[in-house]
Amino acid sequence: MIKSVAIEVRGKELNLKTGRMARQADGSVVAQYGDTVILATAVSSKTPKLGIDFFPLTIDYQEKAYSAGKIPGGFFKREGRPTEKEVLTSRLIDRPIRPLFPKGFSCETQGIVNVLSYGDENVADILGIICMSAALHISDIPFKGPVAAVRIGRISGSFVINPDLRETEECDINLVVAGTADAVAMVEGSAQEMSETDLLEAIDIAHGEIKRLCAVQNEFRDKTGKEKRLVVAPVTDENLKNSVIELAMEKIKTAIVIPDKMVRQSALDEVLRHIIEKLNTGETDISRDISGIFNDIEKNLVRNMILNENVRADGRAPDKIREISADVGILPRTHGSALFIRGETQCLAVVTLGTSDDEQRIDALDGETSKTFMLHYNFPPFSVGEVKPLRSPGRREIGHGILAERSLKAVMPSKDEFPYTVRIVSDILESNGSSSMATVCGGTLALMDAGVPIKAPVAGIAMGLIKEGERVVVLTDILGLEDHLGDMDFKVTGTANGICAFQMDTKIGGISRDIMERALEQARQGRLFILGKMKETLAEPRPSLSVHAPRIYTMRIKQDKIRDVIGTGGKVIRGIIEQTGVKIDIDDSGLINIAASDGTAAQKAIDIINGITAEAELNKIYLGKVKRIMDFGAFVEILPGTEGLLHISQLSEKRVAKVTDEVNEGDEVLVKVIEIDKMGRIRLSRKDAMKEQGSKEG
Repeated sequence: MIKSVAIEVRGKELNLKTGRMARQADGSVVAQYGDTVILATAVSSKTPKLGIDFFPLTIDYQEKAYSAGKIPGGFFKREGRPTEKEVLTSRLIDRPIRPLFPKGFSCETQGIVNVLSYGDENVADILGIICMSAALHISDIPFKGPVAAVRIGRISGSFVINPDLRETEECDINLVVAGTADAVAMVEGSAQEMSETDLLEAIDIAHGEIKRLCAVQNEFRDKTGKEKRLVVAPVTDENLKNSVIELAMEKIKTAIVIPDKMVRQSALDEVLRHIIEKLNTGETDISRDISGIFNDIEKNLVRNMILNENVRADGRAPDKIREISADVGILPRTHGSALFIRGETQCLAVVTLGTSDDEQRIDALDGETSKTFMLHYNFPPFSVGEVKPLRSPGRREIGHGILAERSLKAVMPSKDEFPYTVRIVSDILESNGSSSMATVCGGTLALMDAGVPIKAPVAGIAMGLIKEGERVVVLTDILGLEDHLGDMDFKVTGTANGICAFQMDTKIGGISRDIMERALEQARQGRLFILGKMKETLAEPRPSLSVHAPRIYTMRIKQDKIRDVIGTGGKVIRGIIEQTGVKIDIDDSGLINIAASDGTAAQKAIDIINGITAEAELNKIYLGKVKRIMDFGAFVEILPGTEGLLHISQLSEKRVAKVTDEVNEGDEVLVKVIEIDKMGRIRLSRKDAMKEQGSKEG
């Protein structure tokens, strides 16, 4: 039986329906908002997966080309590997949902979100979160939801819920907020140097809408929800626990305060190995149980040390930032480079400048676009002392790269100001917390080293949280250990004037506004401190580009001259390129970008184009070429493709009986433009040119 609920969101109906599609899934919901239709399915194995210490959840978001009335490009004409947007949206849906499963639930669980119809509403990702939550909520899977999400933008100072594709282009804030009815669980987005106060206001407005969307999901569950499965929490052997505590407690206390990450981890590993050897002597292998108890002890000790003593594993106070150092221009043949080090995190950022030929073309459901600014983040295994096969970038690498890209895009110059394609590559050489924020800092320095005229330097910082009941400590510049054992990961990037990008995830189902406000203020202070350290290395962009970077020169011609420069079948422009060795790009507005390795070649191309596009000027003398002879005069080409009439009466001071008595086809003659009429027709005079030339010589 088909059952549905509906709610109005910004003047349109959002409808959730089940019972018609994908009925063999544990939970299946179709959501529709305007022309956008989403199908979300949730399926969970009936038997737990043994021998794992994590929840095996997979969320996949898929965009079908047919949803936008398109056929996929490429040879095979079918959807292939996930696009960058699909990967990012899969992460977006996963993050607010993952914390809401009970501890001990280890059945493999899969959520799949399919875009069936793609409208201009720009809500496919938002609808994916709501629809996936609803599918889990009405299923028998033990999900402690619901969660909901909205996108919030700001146009001309006013906040807008779920701005459509057209409105998004006008927004100076683009923010996705997800959460439960009680708290905000996830924040992600970008802005044009927004204040912390404005961000909090946007989140408050979004959460008000989230509460309504959670309420309608509860109504949906009341109508059609299945009874939830019983989850039996894992039982700890108290005797084993006491034995591990007795053997490990003091040694763990000693190890966790070792400042160096690798030395600390080595010490902890050695303690654990010793305990396993001592206790794992029976017929049954209990090493995994021992490891679980050991990790719980470590977690509690680290958290209590922060809560009770305000001291962190590396000895810092909660609001203290690790030591920072940076260097620029370290790679001689690159266009810009920087090595940024914060504590035990190292980022090597390298900038490459290219031309329009290097733009990234994107074929998306909402049309074809191109990117002139790209940031690619790499996280090799040696950065954390591990051995792993090298693979193509995973979800984590893509997500971190996009966060840093959004941060720096806010300060990039416009294409008119700086007509280059810019690529940053961030190679993480060492990692102990917040490598994406190190990428923002390193990327900023590399851009300035390359001479890119960014509007302002950008820094990033990762905030953490330790919360036990009413006891709360917000941590600045978190370690990897604090990310793993803490309750929040809140990344904030920005300039001295405001926030450029942000990303928040929690492990406790959400945080209060008060905690968020404290975290934002602490992050602002930390960001300003880091910006000060960066400016000690390089305060502003270099005044000139690297000698190895291409030079791009711009000029603008009239639109009706574009065809003259291109020529029939591109013949003219190809000729210019062959003559000069430059790259030439012309857009529909008449803007021409000329890329060359040296200024001489570029100037030669500019001169040729100027010659092609030049227009006759009244009273100016030209050396023209006679193209045709008529009884009443001659037609003379004074500029490429531009001819004027040299009437027989203007050939000489004396009376001329026959044109060929004075000029013939192919002759070069000095002529003066004496008239350009409303139709653009040009009249020339040889006698005036000769008279004027004679007076100058005299």
